Amino acid sequence: MKMLRIAICDDNSRDLSHITSLVESYKKNKKTDIVYMSFHNAIDLLESLKKKECDLLLLDVLMPGFNGLQAAHELRKQNDKIEIIFLTSSPEYAVESYNVRAHHYLLKPATEDKLFPLLDKLIEKLKKPEEAIIVKSSSSVFTIPYKNIEYVEINAKTIYFYLTDNDVKKVSGSMAEYEALLLKRSGFIKVHRSYLVNLHWVQQLNQKELITLTGRKVPIARTVYTQIRTAYTQFLFKEADELTNNKGGISRD
Repeated sequence: MKMLRIAICDDNSRDLSHITSLVESYKKNKKTDIVYMSFHNAIDLLESLKKKECDLLLLDVLMPGFNGLQAAHELRKQNDKIEIIFLTSSPEYAVESYNVRAHHYLLKPATEDKLFPLLDKLIEKLKKPEEAIIVKSSSSVFTIPYKNIEYVEINAKTIYFYLTDNDVKKVSGSMAEYEALLLKRSGFIKVHRSYLVNLHWVQQLNQKELITLTGRKVPIARTVYTQIRTAYTQFLFKEADELTNNKGGISRD
């Protein structure tokens, strides 16, 4: 098991000290290899994370100036892998927090019985190999983690996999080769005969298109707009409910 690297950010010194002490307690009780950094504001946090690797961010939502949600949006532009647990005294931002793919939404005051199971779950997740789709081209075979796919496009017998790090993989073939596999996964939906989208990465929807967290625009077939809007709304509320339930966080497979 590799070392778990945690960043903690809260403008309230008392809350920051409290959550830091919980992490320290977890480290000692579980005899787990953990290193953590503490920040009083989002600007310093983002600057540090440009240079340092991190597995988990414990992030306060309500901070003066640059708040936690804004910081998470900025962070997602440079890092799609870090897990985020929001800390707040109010559940009202749960749906919006899902738009930055938060792992969990933890109401203050954080306690051992709420935080420790989340850390257990994240450590188990880090131990497991990522679930991935096998993609075959005429000259090679490679894998793409499902969670890293924003959407898939078929165009003139070429399939394009648009990834969360702004990379694009392309292979020759038909959508049918991959459609069944993708649609079995939570969050994947067909929005057009030429497009499959991962709803985990959608931040906005209108009658013409979906907009992903990286800013890409995916057209929606006019005939299925109402169906897609309903599916997306249900998806958001389902995930927001899981973010705030008492049993722990949700896993991003």
